[in-house]
Amino acid sequence: MTPPGSRSAQRETAGAITYRVAESESDRSAVIRGEFTSDTVFEVVVSEDGFGIRPTRLDATIHKVFPDDEPQDDEPSENGRRFVALDGDEVCGYVDTEYEPWNRRLVIADIEVAEAYRGRGIGRALMDHAIDRARERGAGHVWLEVTNINAPAIRAYQRMGFTFCGLDTSLYSGTESEGETALYMSLFLDPAGE
Repeated sequence: MTPPGSRSAQRETAGAITYRVAESESDRSAVIRGEFTSDTVFEVVVSEDGFGIRPTRLDATIHKVFPDDEPQDDEPSENGRRFVALDGDEVCGYVDTEYEPWNRRLVIADIEVAEAYRGRGIGRALMDHAIDRARERGAGHVWLEVTNINAPAIRAYQRMGFTFCGLDTSLYSGTESEGETALYMSLFLDPAGE
């Protein structure tokens, strides 16, 4: 255990990641380019009875950088909220959420953690903030979309309790992600908040 006044304790405090609702223009406009490396895809298997999803190991590892083709909306909607992870004043992660009152759904519109900060629980902490917001709004579930080739994200979402709830084989048609399948995942919330 490090004594509170020691240099080690000061460094731990100085290097701590803090979380909050995006407040400033720089919080709201921060962009972390999405990318991942994977040796697995979640293959959609069509059968007489419908669809199945199964992880399939690849012969060669893939690396994907998401195209910067999404329009940036500087002003969040009244139902939108961004939570940021900060290392000092630097945004090192964020989650963009949108609450849909008609079906009591909180949508994870985007979640990103800068590459140098991955594997430190920042994504999980951001998701916890989003889930807390969902509960505050009375949401029955949290929902997100992920490409079938992003196995690292799918596995992370599964560890957080998300399960597959649907897919779209045409969502990425005509885009740089042509040939990939959109997988939908949801996390049903206990009304008691447990």
